[in-house]
Amino acid sequence: MTTVDPDFADREARKERVFARINKLDAWFKVLGLAWITPILKAAAGDNPKAQMKDIWLLLGVPLCAIIGFLLLWGTLAPKVQTSLGAIPGPAQVWDQVGNLHKDAQREWDKEVAFYERQEARNAKLIADGKADRVKERVYTGKPTYYSQIWTSIKTVFFGFLIATAVAVPMGIAAGLSKTANAALNPIIQIFKPVSPLAWLPIVTMVVSAVYTTNDGLFTKSFLVSAITVTLCSLWPTLINTALGVSTIDKDLVNVSKVLKMGTYSKITKLVLPSALPLIFTGLRLSLGVGWMVLIAAEMLAQNPGLGKFVWDEFQNGSSQSLAKIMVAVLTIGLIGFALDRLMYAIQSLFTFSNNR
Repeated sequence: MTTVDPDFADREARKERVFARINKLDAWFKVLGLAWITPILKAAAGDNPKAQMKDIWLLLGVPLCAIIGFLLLWGTLAPKVQTSLGAIPGPAQVWDQVGNLHKDAQREWDKEVAFYERQEARNAKLIADGKADRVKERVYTGKPTYYSQIWTSIKTVFFGFLIATAVAVPMGIAAGLSKTANAALNPIIQIFKPVSPLAWLPIVTMVVSAVYTTNDGLFTKSFLVSAITVTLCSLWPTLINTALGVSTIDKDLVNVSKVLKMGTYSKITKLVLPSALPLIFTGLRLSLGVGWMVLIAAEMLAQNPGLGKFVWDEFQNGSSQSLAKIMVAVLTIGLIGFALDRLMYAIQSLFTFSNNR
């Protein structure tokens, strides 16, 4: 008869619970692009450190080496390329401009605080002197900071993306369920899908200027022009993937819906959408990526005060620091694009998880 050490059994049970938690977290690490954390946690928990080191090297070491190699190549080759604004800035010069843009933003925030403090003191004095009728509340109109331009771009792309989603998903469902609707929409999709945002922009500008005549509305004209251009260019991936997802639903499920005499609304909400959800989200991720790329060009020409306008203004400025600032904007655009894709992937994972429960 053999006996089991209670302490050993407790340690093994605790280890199993730790590994179970790590495996649950692993799904979210992958969603967030942080899959390299899992082997580090497993190695720390004592799960075959040698094997985990291979995963750490593949998931973390190789990407870091690639980034370092890219930075070294950039830093070596950049000074050798001369432009009208001087040599291409290397990583160090670009990083310096990150700090300068942050300092500029801080100075602008200080000016805004000082403006409102002066306004509040002036209004308080007018009230104390019995001149309350002369009190005025003005909005600070200083130049936008780099951070406010980033926020403007994010708001614009999401506004255009949401409009595109509201249009594309119903149309995609109709095209997937009805051969007639698909035949009607297919030529329109094929004609307008390849159209560049630069071609849409003049049309959108003229239409918005003609329809949106107010000067004190909720949105500025430049914001609407940029957002609608994003909509027109980004709705196609969602529309196509939604139609494909709906049209490839298992025929047995369709037959069951007929046997149960499900209404159109019930059929769409309980059968069509859950089954087509993976492809719909694939289309949404593609649409958001397209919208983010389109937005920069749209903001340049529409002069919406976002990252696109920032790049255009720096190009027009032509100072010795302009190239480095433009490269800061390029890196910012890339990082935000990655974050937006991870966000959509996280939302997709949440919907898929809740749908499979």
